[in-house]
Amino acid sequence: MADHLEASVTLPSDPASVAAARTYVVGTLAEWGMSADTEVSDTARLIVSELATNVVQHTLGQSPTFTVDLALVRDERLRIGVTDSHPRLPKRLPAAVQQDNGRGLVIIRCLTAEYGGRLRVRPTREGGKTVSVELPWSLPAAPVPARCHGNHRRA
Repeated sequence: MADHLEASVTLPSDPASVAAARTYVVGTLAEWGMSADTEVSDTARLIVSELATNVVQHTLGQSPTFTVDLALVRDERLRIGVTDSHPRLPKRLPAAVQQDNGRGLVIIRCLTAEYGGRLRVRPTREGGKTVSVELPWSLPAAPVPARCHGNHRRA
């Protein structure tokens, strides 16, 4: 495999784009040799789903599109980024907060921590932001225990 693979798609900030983003990620990972039924693919799909949902729900129409970027570096690290043009950075809620919505980043932080990854939120030059996650390409057999409560996996 190549030392570095990249893929990107820009989608409208519309609820239907959440499913399109998931499909794009799973398809791209399959092209790169990652079967759709692996833990890495499932985790990446969930992360992108949560990030895309955040854009659709929380940019309040101020980001007409969002971009999903994927990068595989030396068959070791998978980088997933979602960029929108809304200037407000996401609020960090504690994992113990019990509510029906607003837990997307909590879920992402937990998944990232479980698998020894890294979560970053960075402003863009254009005034928006990129939320990115870096994960190992091959997740450990036994995840690192995280301080997350409850079931964060979704079908």
